Amino acid sequence: MSASATRPYRGVFPVVPTIFNADGTLDLPGQLRCVDFMIDAGSTGLCILANFSEQFVLSDAERETLTRAILEHVAGRVPVIVTTTHYSTQICIERSQLAESLGAAMVMVMPPYHGATFRVSEGQIEGFYQRLSDGINIPIMIQDAPVAGTPLSVPLLARMATHIANVKYFKLEMPQAASKMRELIRVGGAAIEGPWDGEEAITLLADLDAGATGAMTGGGFPDGIRKIFDAFHAGDRETAVVEYGRWLPLINYENRQGGILTAKALMKEGGVIKSDAPRHPFPEMSPEVRAGLLDAAKRLDPLVLRWGK
Repeated sequence: MSASATRPYRGVFPVVPTIFNADGTLDLPGQLRCVDFMIDAGSTGLCILANFSEQFVLSDAERETLTRAILEHVAGRVPVIVTTTHYSTQICIERSQLAESLGAAMVMVMPPYHGATFRVSEGQIEGFYQRLSDGINIPIMIQDAPVAGTPLSVPLLARMATHIANVKYFKLEMPQAASKMRELIRVGGAAIEGPWDGEEAITLLADLDAGATGAMTGGGFPDGIRKIFDAFHAGDRETAVVEYGRWLPLINYENRQGGILTAKALMKEGGVIKSDAPRHPFPEMSPEVRAGLLDAAKRLDPLVLRWGK
C-alpha cells in the first residue's frame, strides 16, 4: 500500500510546529520555511494547529492567519489537515468550514472537553460529530487522545464511522493503541477509511502490524519515518523493523524527553528556522535535553540538520 495524496489518504502526515520569534510573536517567514522543509523531507501531507503545534497558545485571529498563510503557501503540493477542535459545536463547525474553504483536505477534531472535568455523554459526542459532518464536505479525523480525558469506545467510534458521512479517519494515541486499532478495524470494517498511528511514532511498528494506513508524527524527521512506513507498506516488514530500530532512539527522545519542542529544536540546528522558542508560559527546552536530542539526531543524519545550511 503506497502513500497517497488523494483519498483514501495514506502515508506520513507530520504535525507542523508553530514558529515563534524569540519575543513570542508569530514568525511567518520561518513558518513557511518550516513547511517547505517538511515537504522536501518527504511528508505525504501535513497537519496544522494540532497540540504539537502549540495550538493552545494561539488566538483565534492567529489561527486564521496561520491557516490562510500555510494553505496558500502549500498550494496543493500535499494535502493539509487542519485541527479545528473546540468544545462548542458551532465554533468547531465554523473553524472547519473556514479550513475547507481555504483548501484543507481534512479536519482533525477531538471530542468536546474543557479543562479536567467538563465532558459530555456519548450521545452528545455523536451529535457533535453529526452536526460537524452536516456542515462540511471533507473527511473528519477523530483524534482519540488521552488529553481530552474522554473515553471513546470502539463501538462508539465504529457506529459514528458507519452512520456519520464524513467521520472516516481515526488517530489513536492511547496506551495499547494497536489492540484498539485491530478491534476498530474488525468492528467498523469498510467504514474505517483511515486508522492512523499517532504519538510521535513511538508505537508505529505495532500500529502498522495492526493495520495503520497513516502516521501523524512530529515534524522534525519525516524522512526517517518514511523509511519505516514505506518499507512496511511495500510488503518488506523486515526492512521496516530494521529501520524502526535505527530511528527508535530519536523517536523515543521526542516522545519522552523533547516533546512538543523537538521539531523546532532540530529545525533551528539545521538552519530551517531562526528561533525554536515556545510561547510563554510553556517552558523552554533545557540545554541537557537539547544536547541529548541532537546527539541522537546526528547519529542518523536526517535532512533537517542539513536543509538550511
